Amino acid sequence: MSSDFSGAGSGALSRPSRRRFVQGLAAGGVVAGLGLWPKASWSAAAPGRPVVLTGTRFDLAIGETPVNFTGRVRPAVTVNGSLPAPILRWREGDTVTLRVANHLPHGSIHGHDTSIHWHGILLPASMDGVPGLSFDGIARGDAYQYRFHVGQGGTYWYHSHSGFQEQAGLYGAIIIDPLAPEPFSYQRDYVVLLSDWTDLDPAALFSRLKKMSDYDNTYKRTVGDFLRDARTKGLAATVDDRRLWGEMRMTPTDLSDVNANTYTYLMNGTTASGNWTGLFRHGEKVRLRFINGSAMTHFDVRIPGLKMTVVAADGQYVHPVSVDEFRIATAETFDVIVEPSGQDVFTIFARDMGRTGYVSGSLAVREGLRAPVPELGPRPLLTMDDMGHGSMNHGGMDHSGGHGAATTTHDAGAGMDLGGGAMQAHPTSEAGNPLIDMQTMAPLPKLDDPGIGLRDNGRRVLTYADLKSTFADPDGREPGREVELHLTGHMEKFAWSFNGRKFSDAEPLRLTYGERMRIVLVNDTMMTHPIHLHGMWSDLEDEHGNFHVRKHTIDMPPGSRRSYRVRADALGRWAYHCHLLYHMEAGMMREVRVEG
Repeated sequence: MSSDFSGAGSGALSRPSRRRFVQGLAAGGVVAGLGLWPKASWSAAAPGRPVVLTGTRFDLAIGETPVNFTGRVRPAVTVNGSLPAPILRWREGDTVTLRVANHLPHGSIHGHDTSIHWHGILLPASMDGVPGLSFDGIARGDAYQYRFHVGQGGTYWYHSHSGFQEQAGLYGAIIIDPLAPEPFSYQRDYVVLLSDWTDLDPAALFSRLKKMSDYDNTYKRTVGDFLRDARTKGLAATVDDRRLWGEMRMTPTDLSDVNANTYTYLMNGTTASGNWTGLFRHGEKVRLRFINGSAMTHFDVRIPGLKMTVVAADGQYVHPVSVDEFRIATAETFDVIVEPSGQDVFTIFARDMGRTGYVSGSLAVREGLRAPVPELGPRPLLTMDDMGHGSMNHGGMDHSGGHGAATTTHDAGAGMDLGGGAMQAHPTSEAGNPLIDMQTMAPLPKLDDPGIGLRDNGRRVLTYADLKSTFADPDGREPGREVELHLTGHMEKFAWSFNGRKFSDAEPLRLTYGERMRIVLVNDTMMTHPIHLHGMWSDLEDEHGNFHVRKHTIDMPPGSRRSYRVRADALGRWAYHCHLLYHMEAGMMREVRVEG
């Protein structure tokens, strides 16, 4: 493996001149590429190459920089003038110091205060970077010094936790070189950071979602669809299906709240026309570190003509699994190894879950090459089965939140069977709740389900069942306590919550320092929610309650029930939330307090 991943030392800035900025508009954005070139003579300031900061001391300046992804120049929130932010390269075992200065201008549409959260990094609560919980935030003109020990290796990322700055460009990759040799080899190493951009003021986009949550859902079913379904499924079944969707005030085409009707998708800070390119030589193994740094988008990723061997998930090693395609939720990371051969260029293709748009780049033997870009494919439709209603008779469905009491905290046994079969109970806080428009009746773990729109597509698609950590349960204890939380929402009101209580109305979830507990999540909505617990690992269990894979973000499809173990080994106040930015802002967030 080539471990020579050279970049500029800490504090090095890349500030393009006005002339260079104008020339870069054709590529879409400020930075044209973000490949990591393993060569000692490579310089971070070289044209078309990323800013990579290494060492143990870093100076990061948060400000505004003009960008152009659509033909309009708009202000982005950047770090050291770069979008994405510079790659930070650390070493496991080091102590890093990061001075973050707030240079946002007066009158910025992106607010006055700022912050950085180090996603997936275990550190003291005061260093976690969540205003209101970890610290007060960084006021304009001020600076904050983060300092913590790096006790892990792998691929991670960082982003703002202030307002909507993450949507506006404040996100970047973190690469941590491990102390022990990695269990795989490669000759090239690239970050592939996926994100979504909007020319709208993100606060205005949030306001639009509150008023017209279905604004981007332009693919609603028509009379022609009704007639076609009636011919193939029968009139009675078709009428019944439309009635059920009407009662829920939902549509099966509503897979995501914001899509390519609003968003421009980016790969390493450039559009598909910019064609970010990672170079290779035939016969080499190439490591691709995929990071989903988007605000609201699940991406389905494939490289036609190449198998991808997944070797790490959320920075942690997994037993290698070879796939043709994978879905990456917002905030997740997947490391894959590919061996390009037989042709000079391959397309890296990332389409959104709803098939409304895509971004693409290339693996090539030289710059300027392109391979064909695949078709988006048919638009997927949600079914009652997707939402945990498939095995229930229609009379058993509850769309109003009136489903009786459920005990949501209790002692845990030696393991629990989540294979399904029993009707799902719901907490009393959901009963008659105006912020809830549906409940799942028969949720399943769905660990072996590739996801809506990916089933039976003729390709080998990654599932959570395929992700198996290379190590045993690092804690070893059975959970002594169990907490069940329901992901709840109301589509028309764009209200999102846990157990029907939005963040501002909810009490903290209290953990005792040192305890091993189990969290069970039940998705009562028709949306897919990536759930992130700060400060602690989420050790996902299989259907029988056995340790399966360690992650920092657990994706929850509609109609799913998944459990994971948590070791409360980090004192303090922590954020726990859906990583779809506008869902978090709308209330799907809790405070977790670990107390001694």
